Amino acid sequence: MPPDPLTVTDLACRRGDRLLFSGLSFRVEPGAALTLEGPNGSGKSSLLRILAGLLAPAEGTIDGGGARGYLGHDAALKPAMTLGAELAHWARLDGGLARLPAAMAAVNVAGLADVPCRHLSSGQRRRAGLARVIASGAALWLLDEPTAGLDTASSALLADAMAGHRAAGGMVVAAVHGDIGLAAPATLRLG
Repeated sequence: MPPDPLTVTDLACRRGDRLLFSGLSFRVEPGAALTLEGPNGSGKSSLLRILAGLLAPAEGTIDGGGARGYLGHDAALKPAMTLGAELAHWARLDGGLARLPAAMAAVNVAGLADVPCRHLSSGQRRRAGLARVIASGAALWLLDEPTAGLDTASSALLADAMAGHRAAGGMVVAAVHGDIGLAAPATLRLG
């Protein structure tokens, strides 16, 4: 059964004394994608954090969308732990341990399972964060500049993962500064 659409109504975000946006309303249907565009500081990351439940909105409501998988700028990996141990930890918390091997394979990090996270490149850390989102089984993927640090091959893996997620009724909301390989997304411009 597909999740309910994500419906955002009259959302406002204030960071300190600065109003980043207000009166923001949109809807994302199952199988759809929305890209967030705008200059740095326009509120793209803050909007994703609000949708993820990590930041409270100043005003407005958020309904539906199902479970959320969030990829921010930091993959939150403990440097001394191996990648496999770290991803297994998060997968257990998210209820996705059975999905973890396929998620790691989808973004080509399965061969790095025994590598301490401190030795991972920025692109490998980014792909690890994507594996965590995929393994979560969340209906709504919230991705903050997901291609940052990715090479062409890794960007193609991300595009394939997003296409498969959408084909299964999942939704994607992504902050972008260019094409990330999403087919026919709606676009919301901030700033």
